[in-house]
Amino acid sequence: MKKILFASLFLLTIFNTFSQVSSETTIDENFQELITNSNNFKGYKVVDTDQLTTLQKLTSNRIAELKEEIAASKEATEVQEQKMADLRAEMESLQANLAEVSQEKDSINVLGLSLSKASYNTTMWSIIGILVAALLLFIIRFKRSHVHTTEARKNLAELEKEFDAYRVKALEKEQRLGRLLQDEKNKQFKVAK
Repeated sequence: MKKILFASLFLLTIFNTFSQVSSETTIDENFQELITNSNNFKGYKVVDTDQLTTLQKLTSNRIAELKEEIAASKEATEVQEQKMADLRAEMESLQANLAEVSQEKDSINVLGLSLSKASYNTTMWSIIGILVAALLLFIIRFKRSHVHTTEARKNLAELEKEFDAYRVKALEKEQRLGRLLQDEKNKQFKVAK
């Protein structure tokens, strides 16, 4: 008898921890009813076996229901954990894709080399600066050369004028000397004759 009472109290304690409020109340009420309906005999409670078996069936059914709920909860938890793991993996994949897309967005392929936009801009502006500096140098040298060429042409023109004037003077001198020579020849010829 003590064992049955002790087992009943043990089951009541288990039910208090696992059952819902509405089920606890009904099982608890059933235990109270069983205890109040039982008779006292020499300090012990005498319990009706039909009521005790009914309470045992009710308790067993509730335990079975709770086990099913626990199993369903575990299964739901496992499903949720699997979904969370899948979502974490998908999130990591998306973050990796985002990092790759961001890197592609921030880089430019030039001649098979992947350069960041900053280094590409620096390189391009450096090349443009070098080309502008080379163009300015070419223009300055061209102007200097053009000035030298213009000066040389001017000097050449002056030299040609001087040379033409010298040639004209030399031709006149040659003609005059030729005439003088001819006159002298004629004089010599007349004297010799």
